[in-house]
Amino acid sequence: MAREYARTDRVGQQIQKEIAVILMREIKDPRLSMTTVSAVEVTRDLAYAKIFVTFFNDNADEIKASLEVLAEAEGYIRSLLGKRLRARIMPHLRFVYDSSMSEGVRMSALVDKAVASDKGNDKQADNSVDSDNTDDSEQGE
Repeated sequence: MAREYARTDRVGQQIQKEIAVILMREIKDPRLSMTTVSAVEVTRDLAYAKIFVTFFNDNADEIKASLEVLAEAEGYIRSLLGKRLRARIMPHLRFVYDSSMSEGVRMSALVDKAVASDKGNDKQADNSVDSDNTDDSEQGE
């Protein structure tokens, strides 16, 4: 019988939930305001976990500073995680910025801009067609 989820997926989901709670309640650094854990990838041997995080700010300097804070707090977060998860092996944590959210917002803005410019072009085309029709009707008189 095949399993629906691999063990690494289940462990990754549990780590994602617990780290989100830890970052929200336990870590009191103001540089980590509005941090979201978007995904977790765990290696097959459960030795390493790559935690993808997003931040409220899109400033590159602030993102870099926040990632440094997370890297410094990795040991503390790992120890809290070890107490919450009763696992024999606790993976080493590596925090990575997930740019997919900001990239999605940028793409959405580009689509909105293209749609707005198309609507503007349609209105101009309608106006030019109307003016061409009035010119033809005036010439026929």
